[in-house]
Amino acid sequence: MKRKLIAAIGVAGMMVSIAACGDSDKSGDKAGGAKEITVWLTVDAQNNWPDLVKAADDAVAKKHPGIKIKHEYYGWPDKNAKLDAVLATDKAPDVVEMGNSEMLGYMVKGAFAPVDPAKFEQSDAWLDGLKESVTYEGKTYGVPYYAGGRVGTWRKDIAAEVGVKAAPKTYAELTGALDKIQEEKGDKFSAWYQPSPDWYAAMSFVYDAGGSIAKEDGGTWKANLSSPESLKGLNEYKAIIDKYMHGDKTKDEADRPVVFGQGKSATIFSAAWEGATAADPKNDKVGKLADKIESFVMPGPSGKALPVFLGGSDLAIPVKSKAQDVAAEWINAFTGAQGQKGLLAKGNLPNNKTDLATLKNDPKTVVPATAAESNWFVPMAPGWGQVEKAQTLKTMLQEIGTGKKSVEDAAKDADAAIDKVINTK
Repeated sequence: MKRKLIAAIGVAGMMVSIAACGDSDKSGDKAGGAKEITVWLTVDAQNNWPDLVKAADDAVAKKHPGIKIKHEYYGWPDKNAKLDAVLATDKAPDVVEMGNSEMLGYMVKGAFAPVDPAKFEQSDAWLDGLKESVTYEGKTYGVPYYAGGRVGTWRKDIAAEVGVKAAPKTYAELTGALDKIQEEKGDKFSAWYQPSPDWYAAMSFVYDAGGSIAKEDGGTWKANLSSPESLKGLNEYKAIIDKYMHGDKTKDEADRPVVFGQGKSATIFSAAWEGATAADPKNDKVGKLADKIESFVMPGPSGKALPVFLGGSDLAIPVKSKAQDVAAEWINAFTGAQGQKGLLAKGNLPNNKTDLATLKNDPKTVVPATAAESNWFVPMAPGWGQVEKAQTLKTMLQEIGTGKKSVEDAAKDADAAIDKVINTK
């Protein structure tokens, strides 16, 4: 295990220790005798639901009188660099928050301890995409914390200008409305602002068509973007870009809320928070944009809701933790039924299908809750991190969007690049 961690983190990381995690007395063993645990969370918890953190602390302290629970909070950009460094020492935290797409590389290298799902409330109802994110080679290495999905958001005022009074329920209604908007606004306006390299959106079309990024067969992964089903989805994605996207087709989606806020497009398919970000006064160049936008479940060409990439956070226990049992108790207190109620009250999507169903009864949450029911996740292959690092999918989609390559040739090249690394540990 130590050799695997060294390979994952590097010699430089082994030479670094995080003082904030040092000098802790975690005497006792993994069976629950620890006097102290250290919990790493992102600043989201610190800023938005500190009461839920305290409730979990209180639950654990009640069971283990006198235990000290230390918290450290990190921003997303710097969290993993600090984690990589401290995992190479003997001062690892006991609980760490991970983005669900970050889990795989650490699981492959043996950085996290396996957990028993049966010890965590509502584990039998975990959302599929989140469950996949904590599972590797049949074992569970983390606990889903909360989820984030994607929705369609459009300018209902612009739709009304062309006689469309309601958000689309079918793909035909969507494209029919977009056709009218595009004709009315002209070719310098994007009826649907969809940056070409946005692979989260593109793969939704691929999975909607029955395709996938890669498939597993007998323990070996094989790229699948050149399959007839995947090509069908990619061609549909290209059709959207060709007809409705009139912005810079080389740019990614990083500034999509800003562009939408500038009034240069009528529709986006994005993380649920992006519409609100566009309507923030600092981005709103339209004027009262919040009153002019409407979110909806994005319909797909298949006739069903377009499956969405299910983002979110997981909680994991580093394998070097000396208090794994108590760490698991803290995670259960934080992510269990009571914790999920608190997260729902803060506007998050839950980690489980049972609570998700309740959100469909509230007009304020029915759209993101319904959209999240149909979801997909990245291939849980050992070399997936290298595929992401190489930006293979973004390159393919930029070539498709700009017309540099045909869909078939771009997908074939992407498959070749993926197959070189996807099974590499």
